[in-house]
Amino acid sequence: MLSNLDKVVISDTACLIGLSNIGQLNILREMYGSIIVTSEVIKEYGVPLPEWIAIKKVSDSTKITVFDKFIGPGESSAIALAMEIENSLLIVDDRRARQFALDMGLEIIGTLGLLIQAYKNGIIQDIDSIVVSLREIGFRLPANTDALIKATKNRYRNP
Repeated sequence: MLSNLDKVVISDTACLIGLSNIGQLNILREMYGSIIVTSEVIKEYGVPLPEWIAIKKVSDSTKITVFDKFIGPGESSAIALAMEIENSLLIVDDRRARQFALDMGLEIIGTLGLLIQAYKNGIIQDIDSIVVSLREIGFRLPANTDALIKATKNRYRNP
């Protein structure tokens, strides 16, 4: 059973760029069906998005202005949108933005967490090659990535 299907999934830019650059953006679609981004995220992403990624405007743009003092515009807008949408799950990787989102009471997941969930759910079979590809393009992963993957593979062996 896929987890978080009842959540409204909002993504920041980093996950989109990282997965897109290694040809794995569809993992998001397979995990969640669709996701939502803001126009600020689209601007940072820089290329057209697939049709299953919806764009939503933040109602209270003053939040973005305030948050911009602490984190980037993509993260600021994604966090502001997640605050406006009940039952949301925010995909965010930047350490400062993650802490900021947690301080706002938001539920978050990072790209690595997403990949681990996709592995657990049988959506991806070879998590190691995806992580290697992300590292090759310079995507920043947590320091404990290898340990987390090893523990996940030991617990959830895909056939």
